[in-house]
Amino acid sequence: MVRDTIAAPATAIGEAGIAIVRISGDDAFSVADTVFHPAKGRTLQDTPGYRLRYGHVVDPRTGRAVDEVLAAVMRAPHSFTGEHVVELQCHGGPKVSQRILDLVLQAGARMAEPGEFTKRAFLNGRMDLSQAEAVIDVIRSRTDSSLDVAVRQLEGSLRQRIQGFRETLLDLVVRVEASIDFPEDDIPDVEIDEMQRALASIRDAIQHLIDTAEEGKILREGFKAVITGKPNVGKSSLLNRLLDEKRALVTDVPGTTRDVIEEVINVRGIPMRVLDTAGIRSTTDVVERLGVERARGLWDEADLIIHVLDASIPLSQEDWDILQQTAAKKRVIVVNKIDLPRAWPLEDLPLDASTKLVEMSLLEGELDSLLETVVQLVHGGLRFQSEEALITRSRHKQALHEALDDLAQAQTTLDQGLPVDLIAIGLQGALEHLGEITGETARDTVLERIFAQFCIGK
Repeated sequence: MVRDTIAAPATAIGEAGIAIVRISGDDAFSVADTVFHPAKGRTLQDTPGYRLRYGHVVDPRTGRAVDEVLAAVMRAPHSFTGEHVVELQCHGGPKVSQRILDLVLQAGARMAEPGEFTKRAFLNGRMDLSQAEAVIDVIRSRTDSSLDVAVRQLEGSLRQRIQGFRETLLDLVVRVEASIDFPEDDIPDVEIDEMQRALASIRDAIQHLIDTAEEGKILREGFKAVITGKPNVGKSSLLNRLLDEKRALVTDVPGTTRDVIEEVINVRGIPMRVLDTAGIRSTTDVVERLGVERARGLWDEADLIIHVLDASIPLSQEDWDILQQTAAKKRVIVVNKIDLPRAWPLEDLPLDASTKLVEMSLLEGELDSLLETVVQLVHGGLRFQSEEALITRSRHKQALHEALDDLAQAQTTLDQGLPVDLIAIGLQGALEHLGEITGETARDTVLERIFAQFCIGK
């Protein structure tokens, strides 16, 4: 257990109903008692856990009250960090919370690093590493679906799956190594058929978990949809309709949008990072040309291209160039302005399994068909809600792939009839890589990288 005592604001800076200054560590009570004066009764040091005390934070040097507060007392190990914790709940406002934090630091605590409270929860055995990562996913969730996945992981859904794999492998390792180390004892040999069945079963289960990674990544990070097309076809109008607000300027002047406008919206429970880009055309305007080049550069990064065409004017070479250059991407072709006389036949468009067509008028039409088409293309119509656990991070996916490689090596060794101790090497390697997900074998550099993503106070 870490011995020093840390403190930080646990609420965002700004005006609010309340603000919270969190203190955690062996000296949390004595530090808090230095600045907290109860209205009556015992000190925080003598207060039972899970109690709220009313009083004031007082500057020890001047004896003047800083604010009227409630002090929440949580005793180790029954707290978020597994340590003694005091939370001083004061009136919301940047000045008062900062003043209280300053007094707490002067009383002997040190400023917490980003994610240090959660890191201590992990180090003190309150959660595994996958659950610690889920904390930040809960905070950053943009939709109900992404929140549901994060909460399931926080509750231990991924940990339970990984622990199940590790327990199966540990049983095999123990039996293999026992037959190696104690050949003279009456220990039954591991049956080859039994070993093969066990390896095949766990490899299938790991592969199934890996197969959820694309869904998990989309739910955690969202998918990037780039709106592209010629000037004045309705790209900015589409962005404004998706956001239900006038976020982008819409004029009859070509080249109005010169830089990328990015927003996040909720599409059927999936976060979509939608980017409105400059209209694609040849231009002598230096600024507009830079916008066009940047728009083209985003095509490769996109998970989805939303290509907007104008049904009321003939298709130009620029339209065909965009269609050709984005042919390898998942695309929705939005044929806009269908309320006007049509200038070209839909049969001209190159449609296939990864390119879908939606006709509409962005002035008056509904977006339901477009949104449903987007979800089907990006998500393949899969029902992620039915999964008990999803892989949401590339770190987890990489560790699972490496564990799968180790098990394939063990399987090859088994098939070739090589000595049983060589099989144990692959099994141990798989255990090591699976442990990286839950933190049982994670290196310090990995931990530092993970917790550095957190905000201070969490």
